[in-house]
Amino acid sequence: MKRLVIIEDQTAIREMLVEILRSDPNYQLVGESGDGQSAYNLCLDVKPDLLVLDAKLPGLNGVDLLRRIGKQLKNVRVLVFSGHENPVLVREMLEAGAHGFVEKTAGLIEFKKGLETVAGGGTYFGPAVAALLRNVVANPASSSTADFLTDREREILQLVAESHSTKEIASKLGISVKTVDNHRTNLMRKLNLHDVASLTRYALEVGLIEPRKLA
Repeated sequence: MKRLVIIEDQTAIREMLVEILRSDPNYQLVGESGDGQSAYNLCLDVKPDLLVLDAKLPGLNGVDLLRRIGKQLKNVRVLVFSGHENPVLVREMLEAGAHGFVEKTAGLIEFKKGLETVAGGGTYFGPAVAALLRNVVANPASSSTADFLTDREREILQLVAESHSTKEIASKLGISVKTVDNHRTNLMRKLNLHDVASLTRYALEVGLIEPRKLA
């Protein structure tokens, strides 16, 4: 029986998962959390064998949480169950130590398959994530922002990454400061990145800026 912790900030989804998995003889539910920092403390306390982890969490995002947990609990197995599945997020989750990634739109049957596979030592991807990974392998350029950012968002991402201030971006594009802030908020939400350094690294990785422009 695998000792399981569920980390999900949406209360209804977390309660649903708890209800489903509590009666499953393969798992012993030892904790649940809706906050990244609290989840980290919980995991250090109960030392689970298995995590169900959402990517977007308050307090500490899923990628950073997984990196921290991985340093302390070397053998924990992790299935990401998230409504956000872009190439950068999937890659970062896998690099941080996730063993599977199932999109929430895939449904509970797919989720349970993924959890069973990860708990048994395997790797599992939901259909949308698997298709995304196949597309990235076949067409590396398709993993750019073009797939899910608007033209305006790409413009603002590039300018943010080139260290322009909000006022400078507004002036360059002929829009209001508030509009720039709204676009930057949308960028961070779509990419699941939460600071300028992360946005800059992403813009560099997908070719929106050249390395020399970081100097």
